[in-house]
Amino acid sequence: MQELTRAINNHLSCEFQASHTYLAMSIWLRERDLAGFSKYMQTKSQEERGHADRLIAYLVDCDEQVELPSVDAPQRSWTSAQTLFDNAYEMEQAVTASINRIYSIAEKAGERSATAMLDWFVAEQLQEEAEARFVRKRLRLAGENSAALLLLDQQFLDGTALSTVKGGPGQ
Repeated sequence: MQELTRAINNHLSCEFQASHTYLAMSIWLRERDLAGFSKYMQTKSQEERGHADRLIAYLVDCDEQVELPSVDAPQRSWTSAQTLFDNAYEMEQAVTASINRIYSIAEKAGERSATAMLDWFVAEQLQEEAEARFVRKRLRLAGENSAALLLLDQQFLDGTALSTVKGGPGQ
């Protein structure tokens, strides 16, 4: 269990860093009057914090030691909304890779409770990456068209932008 605990504690930094980064992205978008995108990133920030809380609860419930990580100051400037969402997608891929490493450790150790808990994270990461991929594609389609960017932003504000995104088979 020691290797698994260490891996989960290391992963906490991914979740807290993602939360912090999404908050910085939300601020940057808000500063550019993209309120819909900003609201979405604010929600993503809160979700990432919730992911960390879930992992912390698991460690505490298993009588394992929780080690809260330091969080680096996130990037605060992007050249475009496209670049920002490209970075978000890359960040989600890194989080997925970390979850997969933890899952492998849990399987190797025969820790069924850990794999059961991590199943939720695997499904969540499928959805996270699907959303980021979808937004990146939409922004590419919008290109330099400000009207298209504002329409997409409004869809985020209305909560309709991701209504057709699927995270994987059967979702």
